[in-house]
Amino acid sequence: MRICWIGFGEAGATFATGLESPGVAFDVREDGAMRNAMAEAGVEYAATSVDAARGADLILSLVTADQALAAATDAARAPLAGALYCDMNSVAPDTKRAAAESIAAAGGRYVDVAVMAPVRPKGRAVPLLVSGPDAHAAADALEQAGFASIEVAGERIGDASAVKMIRSVMVKGIEALSAECVLAADAAGVLDRVIASLDASWPGADWSRRFDYNLDRMLVHGSRRAAEMDEVARTLDALGTGSPMSRATAQRQREIGNRSLGAPATLSAKLDTLRAA
Repeated sequence: MRICWIGFGEAGATFATGLESPGVAFDVREDGAMRNAMAEAGVEYAATSVDAARGADLILSLVTADQALAAATDAARAPLAGALYCDMNSVAPDTKRAAAESIAAAGGRYVDVAVMAPVRPKGRAVPLLVSGPDAHAAADALEQAGFASIEVAGERIGDASAVKMIRSVMVKGIEALSAECVLAADAAGVLDRVIASLDASWPGADWSRRFDYNLDRMLVHGSRRAAEMDEVARTLDALGTGSPMSRATAQRQREIGNRSLGAPATLSAKLDTLRAA
């Protein structure tokens, strides 16, 4: 089975590492670090997504949310001849349905895939939801490619991504609320008391650890998560349920992520870094 990777960031590199036949990859970044990451994973470099996709049996798209539709449109310039195009990006069902049209026009089989947990440390054991007319064929191909936790969510494109998008309202929203709470508590000089009060209200929650983890995710991945929350807002608006909280989450994620501050090891160090910025 010839595998093609469209986008070779953290997720692509993690998934490809250790495969006997990791295939070929394209990424819009063409710097030395990207070439090195591909070489370390044993992946063949392709200069364009068309070169990467040509002749592939399984295409895994792992780009940022704001580039998911463009990536599908670009890859569809290759004759896909029955290739399974697994769109693993965190985007709205309508975005995936639009991408599916391009893939189908090129002869490919589009599959909606939702990655339901952080890629690290689980790697190819990360839970995947797949949906679409070719979901079962994709599940078999993904299993052959080494993925170990695959569930078919439905026969419609959008069934898997709807779960991912609506779940993100809570997951990324809690991250944004965590940042707002802990930054204010730190600024007021009452951080320890706020954490103690929250721990008393939710025994076992360990809010200091949660705040640290949530800030870490935003500092490292905030820009990417903001793009995902833009897609969440599109999902909710299409459903007619409204999206003011999700739009605010996107703003807070973007404000922190766009600063590119890195993630110091402790909560206090993270707060010091944010305060200085």
